[in-house]
Amino acid sequence: MAAKEELYTKVTPRRQRQNRAGTVKHGSTLDVLLSMGFPKTRALKALVSTGSRNVQAACDWLFSHVDDPFLDDPLPREYVLYLRPSGPLLHQLTHFWQQSRLTCGKNKAHNIFPHITLCQFFMCADGKVEALSDALQTTVANWRGRFPMPLPLELYTSSNFIGLFVEEQVAEVLKSFAADFATEATAKADAHVEPHKKQLHVTLAYHFQTNHLQMLEKLAKSMDVSAGCDWLAVLFSRDIRFANHETLQVMYPYVPQNEDELELVPGDFIFMSPVEQSSASEGWVYGTSLSTGLSGLLPENYVNRADECDTWVVHGSHSFLNCASPSNSGNTVGGLSFDGQLDGSLLDSLGDPPRLGGLCQPLQMLRPSSQSCMSKRSLYVCRHGERMDVVFGKHWVTQCFDSKGRYIRSNLNMPLSLPARSGGCRDYDKDCPITVFGSAQARLVGEALLESHTTIDFVYCSPSLRCVQTAQHILQGLQQEGKTKIRVEPGLFEWTKWVSGTCIPAWIPPAELAAANLSVDTTYRPHIPISKLGVAESYDTYISRSFQVTREILAECKTPGNQVLIVAHASSLEACTRQMQGLSPQNSKDFVQVVRKIPYLGFCACEEMGETGVWQLVDPPILPLTHGPNHSFNWREMLMQD
Repeated sequence: MAAKEELYTKVTPRRQRQNRAGTVKHGSTLDVLLSMGFPKTRALKALVSTGSRNVQAACDWLFSHVDDPFLDDPLPREYVLYLRPSGPLLHQLTHFWQQSRLTCGKNKAHNIFPHITLCQFFMCADGKVEALSDALQTTVANWRGRFPMPLPLELYTSSNFIGLFVEEQVAEVLKSFAADFATEATAKADAHVEPHKKQLHVTLAYHFQTNHLQMLEKLAKSMDVSAGCDWLAVLFSRDIRFANHETLQVMYPYVPQNEDELELVPGDFIFMSPVEQSSASEGWVYGTSLSTGLSGLLPENYVNRADECDTWVVHGSHSFLNCASPSNSGNTVGGLSFDGQLDGSLLDSLGDPPRLGGLCQPLQMLRPSSQSCMSKRSLYVCRHGERMDVVFGKHWVTQCFDSKGRYIRSNLNMPLSLPARSGGCRDYDKDCPITVFGSAQARLVGEALLESHTTIDFVYCSPSLRCVQTAQHILQGLQQEGKTKIRVEPGLFEWTKWVSGTCIPAWIPPAELAAANLSVDTTYRPHIPISKLGVAESYDTYISRSFQVTREILAECKTPGNQVLIVAHASSLEACTRQMQGLSPQNSKDFVQVVRKIPYLGFCACEEMGETGVWQLVDPPILPLTHGPNHSFNWREMLMQD
């Protein structure tokens, strides 16, 4: 009994204890969730998916995932331990990240923030995650005073990789720390952690284009790698199901129109796998929502590419210098402040996520004043309007023409009439017109240009009928129809690899277009004639052709202040402007990813930088055009059912 009383004297009375924010244990949070009636497996899944922030966060996750088909899936999350820089060194790395992305575009290194990998990804049961976090905290506490500071970093470059490598002897010390964590994790959380065996380093860039090496190396050498840094040991997790998916961020809200569509909420993330896209039509993708776990189709132009780490969850962040370093569990990486000093917006800039505000109205940068536009030439590139074959299917010609080749309108969104073709109606299979709504889209753009006091001096367009019709309706909206003639330029046609069959489309000749009351310049001599276009051209050939024809068009319109409009294809917005800015072409895979997200009447603007011959992208003089789908309605099927 005396021993028992002696034990009690060592316990601080409860009324004298100080309440500390953020000291609620995982177990007590779990108990609250269980008392609310949630099954234990679901409660644990909610806690690890939110980083055990608090009861409210876990409840919100459970309620939003009530229809998640994988809610009761026993598959655990994947975890990884990184060293993350903070302080002056992080500022240096952030500047490199921003400048490399701005000047050379995104490379694979941008998918994850600057870090040193200490172990391979490993799994841990949901019920053991609290113990895993404790294992990291214990290991860091044991290493305070022994952790090497500063870390000596040496720049290394090769043809497709740039990084900062840790000096070998110091790297062995870091590997010893990782081994100690692995031992603690096994003992406390029954987790098998494999320490990183390769050379330890901070990746700066990799999988970039060879011609970007010199610029990236120059940016890397400008960094002061000896800048002060408090390295933080941070434990992250990710959903293993989406490890090889592309991460997208929702920009605009979308309400599903059909059962197989996904509701979109701005700020949510979507996981998209290329192998699941076979069921998606043009302009749509199939993906899974992070916030609900539901999957479905969604409009592609409502989302932007995000970085892989934007959806990761933090389960502990510990400083080797500061004994009171905050844990910061539960934050996603995008806005995390690891050391209590790092500005959250700084980390946001690493992943370059889009900023959302209000009702997610598209951001408009300051437009150049009319005075500055008077002396500078401007180039506008625009995609065509909504096309018939996408709306009504690839067999629309069979449905809309009778046995004698006469056009029959069967929907209000089909044009009242179509131009006659010398080759017959089957020529429309490869050269479709725009819909009535496509015409309205184009007129809206023309009216917006008129309202912005933009006058188009020259119009060039692809020989595709949908592009000629779009240019015509833009001129109508501009009130320049008949005053400005359309120059049909075959060199502006899209990548011929995308054309089905063994020959290019049989386009309507300019004389016949003019006879069909389209404002076409029949005296114009193309820079690249149709005879120079080949089927299934290489990507490099297409990019070179687009660059060549754009340069020659601008050389033809060289008067200061000239404003040139190109109406062509989604690919033209990238292919006709990138090299004009002095940038190298993207690889074909990244090019296709960009092109897939350019909507009908997508519009971009370039402005000449003095007489340097270099152009820069600027904010267009008009707002973007966004609209939702309007699916077919058959009143007999819908309203006359038994």
